[in-house]
Amino acid sequence: MLIFFCILSILIFLYFIHFLSYFLLKTRIMKKRKWDLNICCGKMDGGGMNADIICYKDMANFLLLCDIYHLPFKNKAFDYILCSHTIEHVDDPRRFYNELKRVGNSIVLVLPPLWDIVAVLNIWEHKWIFLTFKKEHTTLPPFVPLPFANKFQHVFGQRIKA
Repeated sequence: MLIFFCILSILIFLYFIHFLSYFLLKTRIMKKRKWDLNICCGKMDGGGMNADIICYKDMANFLLLCDIYHLPFKNKAFDYILCSHTIEHVDDPRRFYNELKRVGNSIVLVLPPLWDIVAVLNIWEHKWIFLTFKKEHTTLPPFVPLPFANKFQHVFGQRIKA
């Protein structure tokens, strides 16, 4: 019985940490400013242009993207770009980041920090582990492949594909 309560306590703690990281800190970053471009926006309105590879009908100023590595914008078209919980899903983070730098002056990446172990080891969705304890970045932090993610996603599919 003691083992059960220990495991349950650990799971509750891990969920709390994930909730803090993904919902509370992410929302705080979103509300810092109006974002000129909210890339791979999901269902969160950044206040300016919202763009994603999945169509969200009720999203204001929405643009459906065909290719994240060739964005349909002119060089330096945006002052502030938000890329929240996206780059850990893509096949080539460096190439995607370089494309964001091409179209924007200031890029903010919101990533799962290493202390959010539930998100970092999400083998169903992520391809990369970013080696950082911070949630918010203005440059691309170092990253390594998430072990077994490509093989797992090849067999079962990637739940969220960027």
